[in-house]
Amino acid sequence: MDLEQLVAFRRELHRNPEPAFLEIGTAARIEQALEGLEIRVRTGKAAQDLSGVVNFPAPETLDEWAARAVDSGVPEERARYFRENGTALVVDVVGARPGPRWGLRVDIDALPMRESADAAHFPVAGGFAATNGAMHACGHDAHATIGVGLLHRLSDHDFAGTLRVLFQPAEEGVRGAQTMIDAGVADEIDNMLAVHMAGDMAVGGVVGSFTGGMATRKLKVDFAGKAAHAAGTPEAGRNALLAASMSALGIMGLPRFSSADTRLNVGTLVAGDGVNIVPSSAVMTCEARATDDEVVDELVDRVRSIVEGASLAQGVRANVAVMGQSATVAPDDELVDRIVDVATANDGVTEVVRTRAFAGSDDANLLIRHVQRRGGKGAYLMVGAGSPGPHHSANFDIAEESIPTAIEILESLIRG
Repeated sequence: MDLEQLVAFRRELHRNPEPAFLEIGTAARIEQALEGLEIRVRTGKAAQDLSGVVNFPAPETLDEWAARAVDSGVPEERARYFRENGTALVVDVVGARPGPRWGLRVDIDALPMRESADAAHFPVAGGFAATNGAMHACGHDAHATIGVGLLHRLSDHDFAGTLRVLFQPAEEGVRGAQTMIDAGVADEIDNMLAVHMAGDMAVGGVVGSFTGGMATRKLKVDFAGKAAHAAGTPEAGRNALLAASMSALGIMGLPRFSSADTRLNVGTLVAGDGVNIVPSSAVMTCEARATDDEVVDELVDRVRSIVEGASLAQGVRANVAVMGQSATVAPDDELVDRIVDVATANDGVTEVVRTRAFAGSDDANLLIRHVQRRGGKGAYLMVGAGSPGPHHSANFDIAEESIPTAIEILESLIRG
């Protein structure tokens, strides 16, 4: 794929963004872009295990986004397939000589937010801004394009080893990587990479790897009480809203840790049936983050204890489920050094930083850690994209010339 084709593909994805686990049209477009290559493509249960997903989109939501995909030009049969079987793709291209198995995670989901309609916003000016209530506000359209472009480059098979590209759904909310790990697709990888557009870095900048980051757990708590007349028989009720409210206050009051930087947040609380009814149900979502994996586990244990105590006090039942998760990342020096060397030799690169601390959470770290625990190596490459607005903002965008730079660096790394 030349630059014109890469840009056209990226813009098609940007025009049709889809949120977590709803990337139906995106998956179909990736599949179509790889047609004719001598590669192996796996989808469905061979690419991800959805059995453990909490809060998976409802059937009517899946139907809605499948219909949108068809309306946007995706063949109805492929939209139906990805709606029914999941949206992950695992693609292998085998080199002509023996060598290591490389893995590359590229995320494909968008955020549930509206894109800027300002005429000065480049996607608006270029006629490819999203209008469906979702937005590629973190560069995942570019990441997917990098994965497709790299597979095209390496389809000549003139390299040693194998490349496996993991087109991962549901990075936002850190929900998708574990489904692919559970399907076993990372078990045989020797060198695990992830790539990310760095909107706050100028085009031409490269970071060899993220380091650190925040381990996180995204939790969903369901409270089940008993309805009763709020005036006539309040004592007969069991107030799920009160249990949830007590839990929310307790979670936000948890102490911070001296050994790590921590974050706690109660994001949503939906409860009740009517103004004169003792609330019989409540659903709360919350998250814990920490720069230490053991600390985030301790925070989750304390959250569970708070929920248990508040529920006992109100006589309700509660269930705490993990919706999403991630870990910290510690890249391997040898692999980072190789990335730095390759980036330094690239004509399009003007600045190379060996590592940079990561303040957020990304479940590519789970894939990297999984490979490392099995004896492999991992790193998380960043490529400057020069966005006019911060990540997750309505005016985020990427400089499209950064896409081939990322592909060239990854290609050189794998060709050796």
